[in-house]
Amino acid sequence: MNRPKFYVYLPIAFALVLVLGIFIGSKFLSVQSINSLESSSQSKFGKLEGVLRYIYHEYVDTISDNDLVESTIISMLENLDPHSSYIPAEEMQANNEPLQGNFEGIGVEFNIVDDTVRVVAAISGGPAEQVGVQAGDKIVLVDGISIAGVKIDNKGVMSKLKGKGGTKVKISVKRNSKNKLIDFSITRGTIPIHSVDVSYMLNSMIGYIKISRFAATTYDEFIAALDKLQKQGMQKLVIDLRGNGGGYLNTAVDIADELLANGKQIVYTEGKARPRKNYIATSKGNFENGELIILIDDGSASASEILAGAIQDNDRGTILGRRSFGKGLVQEQNEFTDGSGLRLTIARYYTPTGRCIQKPYHGKNDEYYEEEYTRYKNGELESADSIKVADSLKYTTPAGKIVYGGGGIIPDVFVAVDTTGRTMYLGELFYAGVMNDFTFNYADKNREKLKEYKSSDNFRKNFTVTPQLISELVVFAEKAGVKKNDVQLKQSENIIKNQLKALIARNVWNTEAYYPIMNDRDVIVKKAMELLEKKKSN
Repeated sequence: MNRPKFYVYLPIAFALVLVLGIFIGSKFLSVQSINSLESSSQSKFGKLEGVLRYIYHEYVDTISDNDLVESTIISMLENLDPHSSYIPAEEMQANNEPLQGNFEGIGVEFNIVDDTVRVVAAISGGPAEQVGVQAGDKIVLVDGISIAGVKIDNKGVMSKLKGKGGTKVKISVKRNSKNKLIDFSITRGTIPIHSVDVSYMLNSMIGYIKISRFAATTYDEFIAALDKLQKQGMQKLVIDLRGNGGGYLNTAVDIADELLANGKQIVYTEGKARPRKNYIATSKGNFENGELIILIDDGSASASEILAGAIQDNDRGTILGRRSFGKGLVQEQNEFTDGSGLRLTIARYYTPTGRCIQKPYHGKNDEYYEEEYTRYKNGELESADSIKVADSLKYTTPAGKIVYGGGGIIPDVFVAVDTTGRTMYLGELFYAGVMNDFTFNYADKNREKLKEYKSSDNFRKNFTVTPQLISELVVFAEKAGVKKNDVQLKQSENIIKNQLKALIARNVWNTEAYYPIMNDRDVIVKKAMELLEKKKSN
């Protein structure tokens, strides 16, 4: 349809009117701004763009357009779900490091929630994990300076916690189960890049593999560990996923493929804009028939739950321990041209029986992450009967076993948390960094003598923590401000001896020497061995 020629000049006329309106005055400016916002709202996302432009041009103080856009993105994502996030360019490398490389620091993964730095996970084998920092801890002070409630960002946190190996940093954390802040003295170090922490034979038939995260190299590490153990006569296998917060979905799928027969469903993903995608086991499995146990706890999340769910739903093995975290959302990471990135939840994953194990969230991230503390208060760590699951979330495996969705993987066999020998004195030894510092000094002074054991296995079998060594620890602790408590020292003596021995071994032979000693008194590992030893060998 032909239009009069004056239509050509309408855009110019509107522009002139808009410019003129800017100079009319404050009274008419507010009317003009409102009209501008109203007109912007006509398009799908015009309202948002209009608000951003309005704030940028008319806000009382000067504001950075970049800061305005980034803060808007962060706020939008925080209100979607607990796992969608925006990553500034300067933080992208650090966010990828736990899965792709190494760095020097204290070794924690963290989120900033409500202006508080919350530990998502203490990286296995890292300095923070060694002294007792736990998932859920809120870091309040760093070297005596508050980082809570001061609008600190990821860059600011990392600048305080990362540093040259060998240097020390003191942090104070708020733990939900404690009334007072807990102080840790942490010696920075190189965070382990290996995601398979250790693999060894528990006895002549049972192998053990501990996986700390599902990183880019985890599958290759797992295959190497599996091959090593099979050459040593392994017939049965324990895979330890406790404290494993997840990682790459494809890595979990590849490992599950080694354990499941050809054609078995491993997992499937589906989202509003993502059609269902099935992950099916192939014929390449190297351990499809041997007896299998998977260890989990409330720190096992995401990719860990994919692997555990695949094994449980296919009746392939036994899931042992305590209920897992409950993260059933899949994130996709994309980078902008400026190097920043966006991790957006684009799908949910479902175990082979069709259950989604994502625990509820209602836009309140504090409640979401503190749900683990709720489990503690409700007695779930001590009794399987305290686990509350809706009947509507029941599913049935091919063998007729009942499994549940809606809040993590519930183990087939529950093992309560071991509180035997836990005392305040023991806690203070860990929180003050005494155990770590003492064993480091001991190993450093006696390194040549300790190497006479030739191997970590010989050390494990033959080294004894003497009363003299305990006395030296007590004196060392008193100098660090931890007063001796004879009664509690006696109660915690066995734990202290085992921990001293394990930490000394780690300082000489690294992480692979630490876990076998710790597992000697681990109730969940002992239960796994008990279950496997009851069954006849293949």
